[in-house]
Amino acid sequence: MPRSLSLGSPFQLLLLACSFALAAYAGVRLLAGDWFGVALWIVGAALVHDLVLLPLYTVADRAVTGGLGAAGRRGWTLYVRVPALLSGLLLLVWFPLISGMVDRRYRSATGLSSDGFLTRWLLITAVLFGGSAVLLAWRVRRAAKHRPPADH
Repeated sequence: MPRSLSLGSPFQLLLLACSFALAAYAGVRLLAGDWFGVALWIVGAALVHDLVLLPLYTVADRAVTGGLGAAGRRGWTLYVRVPALLSGLLLLVWFPLISGMVDRRYRSATGLSSDGFLTRWLLITAVLFGGSAVLLAWRVRRAAKHRPPADH
């Protein structure tokens, strides 16, 4: 007996239709000024990600996993991955301001200087890795407390 296809509740369908309408509106507004430039940017970003960034962070992740695995601490990998991911995401989003490439345009649009973005990103990265190290140390200490004494 074939199962009937369920598309969801009417509310879910309405919500889906509204999200498609909002995406279409945003696409029309985005592409209205310079559709070729936007399309070129999207294709370029996909190519840069797939051809440059993906191999780079795969090699970095394998190095961390291999190094921690060789030390018998493979479970600690997430304490490096999570802050690296968040720091990388912040770098990706704010790269034009962190690198200073759009300083003149940013200053003319906002009246503010973009001088502190690199310092702030480095500080946030240090806090992320420091917090991860503190959390790891706390969990290792807690696990050592609850470990039964070794038999001699």
